[in-house]
Amino acid sequence: MKKSDLFKYFHGSPEIILLVVMMYYRFPLSLRNVEDLLHERGIGISHETLRNWWNKFGPIFAAEIRRKPVQQMW
Repeated sequence: MKKSDLFKYFHGSPEIILLVVMMYYRFPLSLRNVEDLLHERGIGISHETLRNWWNKFGPIFAAEIRRKPVQQMW
């Protein structure tokens, strides 16, 4: 699936959607906490919208991360 097709029917920008899903997965925050953090930065998005994005894109992003090979540190 192409990246442009992934965000086709969503009105948020792909960068914001990626940020929201990353914040929710990476940090121990609730959807309302993520909503508050975005609101402080001037982005008004409901926690229900965040939940919909999380349900739609979370598994897709997680599968993409799992597919990438682990890089050696040394």
